[in-house]
Amino acid sequence: MNQNLDDYNFAVEVTSNFLPEQSDPQRQRYVFAYHITITNCGNLSAQLLARTWIITNGDGKAHEISGAGVVGQQPFIGPGQHHQYTSGAVLETEVGSMRGYYKMKGEDGQMFNADIKPFTLSCPNVLH
Repeated sequence: MNQNLDDYNFAVEVTSNFLPEQSDPQRQRYVFAYHITITNCGNLSAQLLARTWIITNGDGKAHEISGAGVVGQQPFIGPGQHHQYTSGAVLETEVGSMRGYYKMKGEDGQMFNADIKPFTLSCPNVLH
């Protein structure tokens, strides 16, 4: 029996920061870390199978990255539970953005996406 997709409700929170020690502005290399918390606010468990990111630099150049899991994991997240991880991105500009989604598989086998709203990657004092 398929459940209603309303039973699957995942919140994705993101914080990001610039990593000056890994960046090289003279070579247009700006490195950012982002910390993600995925919280299951729904009634059913689901497994995170894959992720898709659309990374856009400050010049509007976008590229898509897809792959299995997150940082080598495909976690099961039960109701009320969360999963956290940290990863990174490299841009050619001082500012950019990321957005995307996680491909999830519900405990009933139903496939759905958990959206990741756009967030900004920015060097300090670039945006006002």
